[in-house]
Amino acid sequence: MYGVGGGGFNAPSTASGKRKNQEDDEEDEEEETGDGRVLEAWERAYADDRSWEALQEDESGLLRPIDTKNLVHSQYRRRLLLRSAAAAARIQKGLIRYLYIVIDLSRAASEMDYRPSRMAVVAKCAEAFIREFFDQNPLSHVGLVTIKDGISHRLTDIGGSPESQIMALMGKLECSGDSSLQNALELVHGYLNQIPSYGHKEVLLLYSALNTCDPGDIMETIEKCKKSKVRCSVIGLAAEIFICKHLCEETGGSYTVALDESHFKELLLEHAPPPPAIAEYAAANLIKMGFPQRGAEDLISICSCHKKVKSGAEGYICPRCKVNVCELPTECRTCGLTLVSSPHLARSYHHLFPVAPFDEVTFKLGQKGGQNCYGCQQSLINSASQSNLHVCCPKCKQHFCFDCDIYIHESLHNCPGCESQRSLP
Repeated sequence: MYGVGGGGFNAPSTASGKRKNQEDDEEDEEEETGDGRVLEAWERAYADDRSWEALQEDESGLLRPIDTKNLVHSQYRRRLLLRSAAAAARIQKGLIRYLYIVIDLSRAASEMDYRPSRMAVVAKCAEAFIREFFDQNPLSHVGLVTIKDGISHRLTDIGGSPESQIMALMGKLECSGDSSLQNALELVHGYLNQIPSYGHKEVLLLYSALNTCDPGDIMETIEKCKKSKVRCSVIGLAAEIFICKHLCEETGGSYTVALDESHFKELLLEHAPPPPAIAEYAAANLIKMGFPQRGAEDLISICSCHKKVKSGAEGYICPRCKVNVCELPTECRTCGLTLVSSPHLARSYHHLFPVAPFDEVTFKLGQKGGQNCYGCQQSLINSASQSNLHVCCPKCKQHFCFDCDIYIHESLHNCPGCESQRSLP
């Protein structure tokens, strides 16, 4: 009614309309930031930076920037020493593992004490863990289970493909309802109970809630898992819970609580190497395995995995029943034979005889001896500080930088210095 007025009021109304539109746009932008929560102006300015987390207190009480490279290396060294202690004791380990990762997607996973949310941090770290798990355990299998609305859902079948597991996880990230620990254990117990005796059955729960809403007696479910030799471990994101601790103690697993995102990732990666086998369950078994070869390029067949027509060069031929499979390692869908390649066995073997941890040493200017890393030939001297911390192999006495130290123990699994001496006449 008042919009069709004289010309004298058009300019002010237009200016005020522009201001109003700008304010509406700003409000819309605010509403779009954050999952259902409007961020304050100061929060938006530092949401992606979080520079306060890059500071630490030194010996004199002053705040210094964190040396990220040294921090990552110290965390890696801690995991390495734990693994080497188990190897030195000649502890039997399970190389063929069947692991279900149970992710709590109840409403507690939407809490924002981990930025941007617990769910986002768990998904990001779970992706890194799945890749690391298959890199260290090429003969093992992983499945995903989620908990929300008091119900557990099997997200993926247990299998040996990291990409399919990650794709399924990233497509189902929604939080709602309560968490039910008993329903999750009942579900994974039903699937793991069908695993052959040579497989080591494990469950890893990433638990955000502070309670569990169960339909029955969870103690009976825990007892069933114990009798079925299912090792259950829990990483909590909130606080310690009695029932989770009791579950881990009864089944021989471990229970830890994360302090922050980096600590959570560190705790998660500790589950990538195979754990020591429980003495009463550590029975030796002979396993039939097949080593398939690539099919001929002119051979057209239907793969048993996805029921799709493929050429022989795109898959492998089972040596027993001659069907086509897409990737290794896997279990033949037709005859049930475990199909692997020789590199998979070699990569699994290094857990039994790992490279000994290198000793940390400090090289100073004027000191005699090699001044370059034996692996990458980069200088070990930092001219700014006149010294540099690096590592030395206790056997061959060759010096290595931090990057080569991680590469040797995590990927190469052989010391170049020791191997070069071994090849000499």
